Amino acid sequence: MRAVLQRVTQASVAVDGKTIGSIGTGFLIFLGVSDADDETVADKLADKICRLRIFEDEKGKTNRSLSDVDGELLVVSQFTLYADCRKGNRPGFTGAGDPGKANRLYEYFMERCKSQVKRVEHGEFGADMKVELSNDGPFTLMLDSRELFGTV
Repeated sequence: MRAVLQRVTQASVAVDGKTIGSIGTGFLIFLGVSDADDETVADKLADKICRLRIFEDEKGKTNRSLSDVDGELLVVSQFTLYADCRKGNRPGFTGAGDPGKANRLYEYFMERCKSQVKRVEHGEFGADMKVELSNDGPFTLMLDSRELFGTV
């Protein structure tokens, strides 16, 4: 799994002009799933993200987690995180997971997050979505389960 995580003061996602998910302070997560991913990978990545300490404390140090700031999550599926741009000018997406499996793991990932975060909003898997955000910092992280946990 791959995630692009942005610390935000607010974020929302819309489909066909209608907002379907929105949060205040928290993380906007763009989540990509590969065929090599499974529930164990989803558990580890969700736990890692929910425990990340990237909110500032009273001394300006990034020592606070989502739970410390009563933060929220907005999770948006994004298969393009598995784009292969090595050849030519048109990205290939064969590294992205089968849509059925990817959707199941996307849903599973969100359920795992819901056990740790009070509010988890989401986009619509496979839809053309419009995402708006106010990046706080800006503070953006890229997480790859293969690099973090040694998974394939």
